[in-house]
Amino acid sequence: MKANFYYIVHIQYLGYRFHGWAKQPNVKTVHYMIDRTLTFVMGQQWFKTLGASRTDAMVSANHAAFELFLKEPIEDISEFTALFNKNLPPDIKVLKIEETDRHFNIINTPKQKEYIYLFSFGQKAHPFSSPFISTFLDKLDLELMKQGAKVFEGNHDFRAYTKKPAQEKVTTRLIERSEIVRNEYHQASFFPSPSYAYVVQGKGFMRNQIRMMMGQLIRLGRNEIDLDYLESSLKTGFPDHLSLVAPASGLVLNRVEFQEG
Repeated sequence: MKANFYYIVHIQYLGYRFHGWAKQPNVKTVHYMIDRTLTFVMGQQWFKTLGASRTDAMVSANHAAFELFLKEPIEDISEFTALFNKNLPPDIKVLKIEETDRHFNIINTPKQKEYIYLFSFGQKAHPFSSPFISTFLDKLDLELMKQGAKVFEGNHDFRAYTKKPAQEKVTTRLIERSEIVRNEYHQASFFPSPSYAYVVQGKGFMRNQIRMMMGQLIRLGRNEIDLDYLESSLKTGFPDHLSLVAPASGLVLNRVEFQEG
């Protein structure tokens, strides 16, 4: 069935109890809960949804988006947003809904994405913080990790930073920002102090890429590798298998911006 009306729905969610965004058999995902709620809210009206990007199991989003296709228009967007939120589970929230047109494609439209990975180290954290922040008990060399984060900036071949890429897959990515800063994004009384945010910006990322980048920074902080090794891992033909994938619960899709042209 062909849609006549098109909307961008901006959302946020806590991913801790979900198996990622994409629908999968026999597990609860964010997309499944979105469609389930819309089925109730829309009644018999036809709809289709398409996400802007996928997140892994337990990964959260401070700002994500999906496209909503309808045969009939939303008469009152404010009222519809309130009804949608009323019926969504408490760990998913609609931020806003804006109308677009058939020329907009949420997959192909250029995007700028910002991810943050929240972490602390050197102490056992309060269990309440586990959905939001990853804690490493090791004593890490934070200054060396900050230097390592900068190595990722620019155009590099990230073939070693995704699981089993097809031979023909293009694995070069432009990282516009890669930086470790003090965590001022999210705070709670039970968070370990201090805590930090690894901030990464770019137009697109491969499966597990940022968690594997964080994994190498952890290895660097443990002095298991050095900066030369990190630089070599970004060169075409790098032979090693990078197996350390940082835990999912510290990763947040912080912001998605759609760009014209």
